[in-house]
Amino acid sequence: MRKQLDELSGKSKELRKIILEMCIRAGTGHVTSSLSCIDLLIALYHGGLLNCDAANPSWPQRDRFIMSKGQGSPALYAVLADLGFFDQRELDRFAQQGGRFGVHLQHDVPGVEITSGSLGHGFGIAAGMALGAKLDRELHLVFAMLGDGECYEGSIWETAMFAAHHRLNNLIVLIDRNYMCVTDFTENLVQLEPFDQKWKAFGWDVVNIDGHSFERIFEALSSVRSRKSIRPLAVIAETVKGRGIASLCYDPLWHAVVPQGADQDAARLCLERWCTHE
Repeated sequence: MRKQLDELSGKSKELRKIILEMCIRAGTGHVTSSLSCIDLLIALYHGGLLNCDAANPSWPQRDRFIMSKGQGSPALYAVLADLGFFDQRELDRFAQQGGRFGVHLQHDVPGVEITSGSLGHGFGIAAGMALGAKLDRELHLVFAMLGDGECYEGSIWETAMFAAHHRLNNLIVLIDRNYMCVTDFTENLVQLEPFDQKWKAFGWDVVNIDGHSFERIFEALSSVRSRKSIRPLAVIAETVKGRGIASLCYDPLWHAVVPQGADQDAARLCLERWCTHE
């Protein structure tokens, strides 16, 4: 297990560099939003928590992963390319003319289930997929990733009620709890806390974890297929927006902004130092 954790940590450093360079080349993209959730994606895909097949992205028995926070597309694209869902050279043309995909997530990319970016929509789709699987007596799971700022949307709580009512214990939501939105911190805008109690009140099982600790992520999800609960599961993952690049962390205004000039050099240096010493 320790070897696997070390390998995943190495993969995290590798893909962080790829994400930064993807966005720098394109001059656009959500760097900080991608770096907050990349470890969760690596655990799912590289850690084997999610059943999928790069050679057969439409495999009927695959688990479904819905990235409702579609602005985190660079992170998912980097993971899928690394696993061989498509040629890694496609990343060099991210959000560029002649490239295969743009800034927000697109369903025509192999391994991507839905087009997303308009916040609050993906979660409802995931719940519908989970209900469909229940009705068809399918055994696959449905994972959905939400941003915490996305949880201001009323459709999120409508879906939460719907999922609990239908006992969708095959639905797992991963919430990227980085405490930031586009222009400010969540608790300054509209307070979300006590966040876990809200989800529990809506009829969900809830686990709070460090979203950058592969050990904690595996503790929360490794036994998810054998859960005896009839409730859907919410995993609130505490993360840092822009983790790995200190010059971009803790400043909400870096949302959707790619470092340029001296900021670009500083970001690369910060990430290199973090990868060396982490």
